[in-house]
Amino acid sequence: MLSKKTKYGLKALTYLARQEGNKPVQISAISESENISRKFLESILLTLRKNGFLGSKKGKNGGYYLLKDPKDIKMAPIMRILEGPIAMVPCVSLNFYEKCDDCPDETACAVHSLMIEVRDSTLQIFNNKSLADLL
Repeated sequence: MLSKKTKYGLKALTYLARQEGNKPVQISAISESENISRKFLESILLTLRKNGFLGSKKGKNGGYYLLKDPKDIKMAPIMRILEGPIAMVPCVSLNFYEKCDDCPDETACAVHSLMIEVRDSTLQIFNNKSLADLL
């Protein structure tokens, strides 16, 4: 299941993407509009800023804004940053691979084969969907 962190992160990103002129938006405006706890939202937006998706401006007219055009923000890196590995089991992860303790032979494992298909299908969707597609 999708975590609340990821769900709220996607809601916040789409809110920012809908803003005219990409002007900074205060956390309180996003929080109220999307019904997200301000403190939790601060943590999510900070993560997205540290990973190069958002910029921030301090002061009276400050807030968060997108650093890229929504069409250039693909879902795969957003999902990895907010959710973690896309693969459902560590033995098929492209970026977070770990051998399963209970599996002597990955090549003969039925779960491994199925999860590679699931990972590849999921990645195809995330790599071909941008933030603009969510608007």
